[in-house]
Amino acid sequence: MILDVIERSLRQPSRLIPVEALLGNCDGSRMPDVVVDHLTPDIARKLSEVCPTMAFGIEAQEGRDCLRLSYGRCIGCGRCMEAGQGCVIAAKHFHWCGVTKAQTVRFWDIDGRAEITPHAPNPQDTRGQIPSLLQRALNIRQLDAGSCNGCEAEITALTNPYYDLERFGIHFVASPKHADMLLVTGPVTRNMADAVRATYEAVPAPKLVVAVGACGCSGGIFAGSHAIVGAVDAVIPVDGYIPGCPPTPSMLASGVLEVLRRRLAR
Repeated sequence: MILDVIERSLRQPSRLIPVEALLGNCDGSRMPDVVVDHLTPDIARKLSEVCPTMAFGIEAQEGRDCLRLSYGRCIGCGRCMEAGQGCVIAAKHFHWCGVTKAQTVRFWDIDGRAEITPHAPNPQDTRGQIPSLLQRALNIRQLDAGSCNGCEAEITALTNPYYDLERFGIHFVASPKHADMLLVTGPVTRNMADAVRATYEAVPAPKLVVAVGACGCSGGIFAGSHAIVGAVDAVIPVDGYIPGCPPTPSMLASGVLEVLRRRLAR
């Protein structure tokens, strides 16, 4: 019986997702994108009103009113797509994984109908540098600081035969003493704050920290709660942010590689 299953599995074609389809792909993440040609002051106001985490808002930039979208706060609830009258759609490609906190925010000039956000990193730039980035193994310790386990489910998928993160030489380890990178999920609860600090101190230098998910990036729907200290960067330094609620395995892989690329570029 078991041998039959193994034989049948071996006869199946490879399901491994190619690198070019992995990096920059956010299908299923529900991350919003703005169709700037449809943007009006009325729609911008509606978007800022319906967003439960204030990911959308109106801010003055260089003397003009701009629509702000903070991916670090977005939970992908879809309310903006319902209220946007075609101005907000589900993104298919995503370039804001593994970037700094400031780079997770986009701005559009409402009257001029033009994006004024600085150029985001192109995942294909990272793809071309993978061999040089991973000349040795990258060991990751995943740390749950108060997550609902949504992000953990997506992180677990990174090790399956479809995504196969280990093809890049990236491995998950059980001890922070063996890690090069901390992948931290969830808002940091008050009960976990000391444990997060202790885990960070246990990782040998040089070390990288990546905040995962809306909760890790900004506190998500728990921001302002008495039960949490805040986002990950309220407790320990963070090198890169991966938005999403939860981020998909493709977004996670893209973010990890982008953080590594930025560190080696420095």
